Amino acid sequence: MDLVIRGARVVDGTGGPSYTADVGVHEGRIAEIGRIRSGGRHTVDAYGLALAPGFVDMHAHSDLALLRDPDHSAKAAQGVTLEVLGQDGLSYAPVDDRTLAEVRAAITGWNGAGEDVEFDWRDVGGYLDRLDRSGIAVNAAYLVPQGTVRAYALGWGDRPVTPAELDRMRTLVAEGLAQGAVGMSSGLTYTPGMYASGAELTELCRVVASYGGYYCPHHRSYGRGATAAYAEMVALAREAGCALHLAHATMNFAENEGRAGELLSLLDRALADGADISLDSYPYTPGCTTLVALLPGWANEGGPQAVLARLRDDAEAERIRYALEVTGSDGCHGVPVDWATIEIAGTADPAHGAYAGTRLRDWEGARRLLLADRLGPTILQHVGHEENVRAIMRHRVHTGGSDGILQGAKPHPRAYGTFPHYLGHYVRELGVLSLEECVAHLAGRPAARLRLPDRGSVRAGYRADLALFDPDTVAAGATYENPRVLPAGIPHVLIDGQFVMRDGRRTDVLAGRSVRRTPYRGR
Repeated sequence: MDLVIRGARVVDGTGGPSYTADVGVHEGRIAEIGRIRSGGRHTVDAYGLALAPGFVDMHAHSDLALLRDPDHSAKAAQGVTLEVLGQDGLSYAPVDDRTLAEVRAAITGWNGAGEDVEFDWRDVGGYLDRLDRSGIAVNAAYLVPQGTVRAYALGWGDRPVTPAELDRMRTLVAEGLAQGAVGMSSGLTYTPGMYASGAELTELCRVVASYGGYYCPHHRSYGRGATAAYAEMVALAREAGCALHLAHATMNFAENEGRAGELLSLLDRALADGADISLDSYPYTPGCTTLVALLPGWANEGGPQAVLARLRDDAEAERIRYALEVTGSDGCHGVPVDWATIEIAGTADPAHGAYAGTRLRDWEGARRLLLADRLGPTILQHVGHEENVRAIMRHRVHTGGSDGILQGAKPHPRAYGTFPHYLGHYVRELGVLSLEECVAHLAGRPAARLRLPDRGSVRAGYRADLALFDPDTVAAGATYENPRVLPAGIPHVLIDGQFVMRDGRRTDVLAGRSVRRTPYRGR
């Protein structure tokens, strides 16, 4: 036996009762559970600690961070052993040279410009291979990003696809899935993904379904018309016969205060009728995105350079202001912007770093910053409601996702705090979930959605991706004022039986690998 963990409270990821046992690990897998009389080459005294399957971040923006930051304590220290990348319809594969340059500019606010990354891949398989060659802190799965696929096939224009372009998009999605992607994502308030019709998305989801993947949309509105936007995704996925996972499922803005029940009733009806649906959420009220994402879709048409040209033009800038402040832009979920809710989280250029933590006062201030930082600013948007957050996290198909953007001087604390915040605040302090239920939300259910046959549970023969934490002290250290503080109460984290965190410190182990789609065996 390589390792014996003694006397742990095993919270196995199924939602069933916890129990006390020793757990033996050998050659990267759980070898034995019970009373283990023999010793191992190493022993951990886990009395007073809970032992859980490693947590799965179902919505991560670490696409470049995993390559540039081998330490990656932001996630490893939370007990995360697997992240799902390629979110919100925009990432770095599949691309050609033109599309890569455009995407890098468009999502600088999410991932940085990538000047310190060698982009030596162009397809999904190449990106996953690069993760494996580099060695990464935690495991990673990937979603084919529909917006990137659309940009590759026809550019950043707002127009219907031609039959030939749709065929090209189908091929790109199929190739990505064949190379190991677990599904497809969309960002339907981001360009160019937002330009896709429901019929176009349905056709791509048919391809996803044929490979046994799932569709993960950031849908068309989390504000005005949110319920209708959710309903569109449910109907679309059912028409395509595709599993559906709703990204960062929230009900935000004043229009939706106290209305989470409408979303949950919609899901319950579909589930009762046989739909395959899950969702993720983060345990905080503010959202986080890029400042440029708030602009109306027409202002973003043509890509980043076209946006900058419109911002420089006074007449066009006035049109944008009117859409933002009066009618409500599609980029801001149909709701007029309240500038008092917009807090700058960071900028692409450190020269503008003094803006971090400040609130915007008006459109002209936002316009100047967008131009000076070349569309790079990220923002926190304080528009959520605590009662909605709690109601959604209780649902039986809920999973955890940080939506953590690691860029910026003052990123959202969810990037460093999501998983311990669930365990400490919502389990121990508020009792919204039991510990057993919460671990099922953070480990067991995500593994099932990803079709992982040997992860997500503490079970003999399963991979030893494990998190040991103290239920009495686990807590997020990250706050809005100090968002990069690591959590407390998670001393040990293992991937494939190797310590990536030991005694609360990050080791130099890079045990993470790409986790590729399990071959589909049919319905």
